Amino acid sequence: MAYQWSVWRLAAFCKNFSILDRTNVRHFSSAAGHISEKAVPYTTVLKKESSGAKGPTKPLPLSTDAVVIGGGSVGCQTIYHLAKMGMTNVVLLERDRLTSGTTWHTAGLLWQLRPSDIEVELLGHTRNVVAHELEKETGLNTGWIQNGGLFIASNKQRLDEYKRLMSLGKVYGIESYVLSPAETKDLYPLMNVDDLYGTLYVPKDGTMDPAGTCTTLARAAAARGAVVIEDCPVTGIQVKTDDFGVKRVSAVETEHGTIQTSCVVNCAGVWATKIGQLAGVNVPLIAMHHAYVVTERIEGIQNMPNVRDHDASVYLRLQGDALSVGGYESNPVFWEEVSNTFAFGLFDLNWDIFMQHIDGAVNRVPVLEKTGIKSTVCGPESFTADHKPLMGEAPEVRGFFLGCGFNSAGMMLGGGCGKELAHWIIHGRPEKDMYGYDIRRFHHSLTNHNRWIQERSHEAYAKNYSVVFPFDEPLAGRNMRKCALHEELLHQGCVFQERGGWERPGWFNPEGTSAVLDYDYYGAYDIPSHENYAYKEVLKKEYTFEFPPHHDIIKKECITCRNAVALFNMSYFGKFYLVGPDARKAADWLFSADVNKPPGSTVYTCMLNKKGGAESDLTVSRLEPSSQSYPLSPAFSGLNCSSFIYKSCIKYVFVVFHICPIPTSVRKYL
Repeated sequence: MAYQWSVWRLAAFCKNFSILDRTNVRHFSSAAGHISEKAVPYTTVLKKESSGAKGPTKPLPLSTDAVVIGGGSVGCQTIYHLAKMGMTNVVLLERDRLTSGTTWHTAGLLWQLRPSDIEVELLGHTRNVVAHELEKETGLNTGWIQNGGLFIASNKQRLDEYKRLMSLGKVYGIESYVLSPAETKDLYPLMNVDDLYGTLYVPKDGTMDPAGTCTTLARAAAARGAVVIEDCPVTGIQVKTDDFGVKRVSAVETEHGTIQTSCVVNCAGVWATKIGQLAGVNVPLIAMHHAYVVTERIEGIQNMPNVRDHDASVYLRLQGDALSVGGYESNPVFWEEVSNTFAFGLFDLNWDIFMQHIDGAVNRVPVLEKTGIKSTVCGPESFTADHKPLMGEAPEVRGFFLGCGFNSAGMMLGGGCGKELAHWIIHGRPEKDMYGYDIRRFHHSLTNHNRWIQERSHEAYAKNYSVVFPFDEPLAGRNMRKCALHEELLHQGCVFQERGGWERPGWFNPEGTSAVLDYDYYGAYDIPSHENYAYKEVLKKEYTFEFPPHHDIIKKECITCRNAVALFNMSYFGKFYLVGPDARKAADWLFSADVNKPPGSTVYTCMLNKKGGAESDLTVSRLEPSSQSYPLSPAFSGLNCSSFIYKSCIKYVFVVFHICPIPTSVRKYL
């Protein structure tokens, strides 16, 4: 039965209206249990028909070069690119059928323009794979539809952001246009443009079909020798410790046999945390309900572009002669008890939460007010603390790679990220600068901190459609790591920034103190919002693409540093020792500057990789060998640098004892 949008808008205020579940308006976490199947708007779903047959769809190999866990978009893209790059002795294990879990119900949108140049390249590769490469290789249609994309600007700041996106797109040859309200009306006659500043139109954006894309990827990978096995849940991951004390993957266990391998790729989506636990690896993501609704037929909507109205936090996806309507709300439901048997199910849509998208959608396309709803889609998606994926080799276990936490963008980013992940596995590093996605960007004290993960993931979700300003700071997950001078700096007017969990001084506000308070979830879940929140008000003044208000203050600090005296607190930086007979040789090899200086000297230098690219800029201090403890021995951190140094020393046979704080038992031998 279809219900009109206008009825639902009224129903939001009618507590006794039968369609709405009013039993609990505090949706901080989902109720334990009631899960029912609804309907996705796709003609093909890979859900298996009930039968007595059980067990894997193919025999398990005894050993492989890599095991990919998870048959969603990212898993299929990863095994496809591994095989394409020449690693064909690989297997993908899917516990149910391809696309099960999250991929099968995704909206499948692909927008080519993002604020990051790396993401633009990743998206471009996905589009090329789905729209061109796969069909050439297999002769199969993936279901790609190129109907274009339209970004809505309801204010000048948003339009300025879109103009920057258009400029970035020009570098990569992406066709895009900034349209006036009148031009937008000509392109999309059903749209209300009365409140618009303009729009950004990208003609070659489009939509992907989950089943069509994943099955075609699997066939293309299999044609090169890769093996895709469905109905084969992973039950364990064997980890062994080598002669250097380093943990390494050695095998993957299933109910139907064990596969010997030195490489595991965790592409399990919402279930990636559980797969990580099997190997002792922290995977900092959280599962949430994410929903959209599918309308009945709309006259005149055919061939219209997909729409993102960021300021209304809503998107409109063309679905043949109808629309799929969804968005990002401020009070999403957390799926706290993730079920191991959940595959092709959907949650009941919570109308109390979804209602906030109705007004924005109806305002943008008024005909929706008189249009019926055909079906609802509410399924689980995985989200991370900074709304970016988790990729790369886990610092806890060598050979355990992550390709998960895609924040409802796994279809869109899957091709580019699958390629980079494959290159990472085969060559030891990605082709592109993937630091923003690398799991090692998070300090180990945070990756298993549940409060930090939940707070930051919530804020990233709620602000997904916000303008990306260069000087913004999170309000969630703060005050996790503070130095001894924190309170004194705060009293001096310090405005703190968050870096790696640290509260790090950003600049000093002469107008008074602005402490960071506990996260209030922006008033969601009946949590009172902070009133007169000084830190939040300071940040609002920083929301600009021009020079921020504190620019002149930092200018004075720089001049003072040049002409007088400045004290630098190094607590916030990663530190480690390089110790052993070949420590000097290793340093000469690793660092671009000459660090062979007298003890007590400090050199600022770059650390380069074999291609001459910069891994890091850092300071290297030459220390006198001593049996005495250093009074300021640091806590070990800096995962990216230490991992690179370790691998380089092993590869080039430099004998180093430690790349970490020196224990007393070792100092006596120096």
